[in-house]
Amino acid sequence: MKLVVIDGQGGGLGKNLIEKIIKANVKDVDIIALGTNALATASMIKAGARTGATGENAIMVNAEKADVIMGPIAVVIPNSIMGEITQGISLAVGKSDAMKILIPLNRCNVEIPGTARYTVTQLLDSAVEELKKYQESMSS
Repeated sequence: MKLVVIDGQGGGLGKNLIEKIIKANVKDVDIIALGTNALATASMIKAGARTGATGENAIMVNAEKADVIMGPIAVVIPNSIMGEITQGISLAVGKSDAMKILIPLNRCNVEIPGTARYTVTQLLDSAVEELKKYQESMSS
């Protein structure tokens, strides 16, 4: 399974997500780190992604080829992450046929009822569980 993890700024969320996926021993997953900037990409590669790329075009091209896309919900909101998510990025992620497992952080003026009571760690753990469930459903 080709898993794309997208993040921006320092890549901390993507880094923690990749570390949790590896620690959970998710099998047969090819993790590709896609950062909106070089720092985010490098952080995710250091966490264990097989490869990575940076920028709008890299994200647009790889979103189309992904089986699963993971990252903050901001990746589908144009101009979020302090402007790092372009309209092209949000459109590419949104129209991708990939399963999207998005972390519902409310840092981009979007509130998702029911998620405020969870810590980031709990949200990331839940996202990894969703990935495992999706992978199991694809093999049955």
